[in-house]
Amino acid sequence: MKRIVSVSLGSSSRDHCVTIKIGDEEFTIERIGTDGDYEKAFKLIRELDGKVDAFGMGGISLYIYGKNNRRYTLHAALPILREARKTPMADGSGLKNTLERNVVRYLKEELNIPLEEKTVLVVCGMDRMAMAESFAQAGCKTLYGDLAFVLGIPVAIKSLKSLHMIASFLMPVICRLPIKMLYPSGLSQEVNTPKFNKMFEQADIIAGDFLYIKKYLPRSISGKIIVTNTVTPKDIEMLRERGAKLLVTSTPELNGRSFGTNVMEALACVLIGKKPEDITSDEYHKLLCDGIFRHRVVYF
Repeated sequence: MKRIVSVSLGSSSRDHCVTIKIGDEEFTIERIGTDGDYEKAFKLIRELDGKVDAFGMGGISLYIYGKNNRRYTLHAALPILREARKTPMADGSGLKNTLERNVVRYLKEELNIPLEEKTVLVVCGMDRMAMAESFAQAGCKTLYGDLAFVLGIPVAIKSLKSLHMIASFLMPVICRLPIKMLYPSGLSQEVNTPKFNKMFEQADIIAGDFLYIKKYLPRSISGKIIVTNTVTPKDIEMLRERGAKLLVTSTPELNGRSFGTNVMEALACVLIGKKPEDITSDEYHKLLCDGIFRHRVVYF
């Protein structure tokens, strides 16, 4: 049996473990949150290094992509990566570029959603550049919430061109900031404080990392389509109660849970037999075509 463990800086209340079978092989896939405690994450990685088949790096990304696939390294993630000396560690950024372009195509071609008629709020385009670009290329009116959702500045970026320009200025600085300044971590992942309601109200589709969405989600999102990744049964119930129309996740449902892209990229490493930095977009695409990374669809 293969074992994949995502060591996350996120809340331990979101932990989950499943066993699945792909072909003739069984896989145990586990997510372990450390509540924002770096030392706890380091200790866990040291204990498991060389004893599991792949690590996921949860609650933080190693790489963020800009225009033309320019790659920026988040310095706060490097100490975590260095602790994995034997077992490969995936942060999910490589898989995002395939899965999240495909999910936009899926919305239009498989679910018959007329994207050119929709307004999309991508809560953090810099974190989801493939998705941000794909919605714009599909003809949507796009709003990017990076300044609001990450920096607290209540301004929406209104074009992909502006997002690329702002990213080119901000990313060299942002990459050096502590993760707690950029992304909900630890117990803060469980907090919802409705904010930026005007941005949410303008959007037909709310897209991006679910923890950014959840952080400021309004009490009512009647009729909205949510396109995201990691959701728990509790998260789905929240969306149902607040009036969402449809949920589509880039990652598949595994025993009631949609895991993060870091977990799925770690699984891809084991299936393909390569380190994450050596996997090509064609190899990720083949996994999609084989139906292993099928998108999840929930109608409310």
